[in-house]
Amino acid sequence: MTPARAKPKAKTGAPKGSGSKFTQAYADRICQDVSNGIPLRQVARDLKIEWRTVYNWMEAHPPFATAIARARELGQEAILEDTLRLADTPVSGEITTTKPDGSVERKVEDMLGHRKLQIETRLKLLAKWNPKRYGDKIELRGDPSAPIALVLNGSDVNG
Repeated sequence: MTPARAKPKAKTGAPKGSGSKFTQAYADRICQDVSNGIPLRQVARDLKIEWRTVYNWMEAHPPFATAIARARELGQEAILEDTLRLADTPVSGEITTTKPDGSVERKVEDMLGHRKLQIETRLKLLAKWNPKRYGDKIELRGDPSAPIALVLNGSDVNG
């Protein structure tokens, strides 16, 4: 009978040879950038760390995971504030139109459609990431003991 082998421990941290081990300096930088609204994967790319490594660090270091969670809350607020800046700051852009005679007309105007897209994208992401805080509010009205009734083919399912 052979002795039972112990399961190898799950590896945490960076892939072998990547040169990035968990340090407080990395943790502080990651949390700072995330709290400024920069997505975690972008922060990892900027630090030349595999994004999975950051998640492994979060698993291996619970205080780091807690710090990341708080940084994400602050980052969501930063993104929300960014939507106000986008709404309040006109951005000029050039629209070029080629006429049938071959002449080119250039107009400079506010890139309102682009700014709307930026704002809407941020708001939709916030609603997905934190629906309780940033999602649409749904209010149920009617009988408080049974605010929703399920009706199939015109008949009440409950009787």
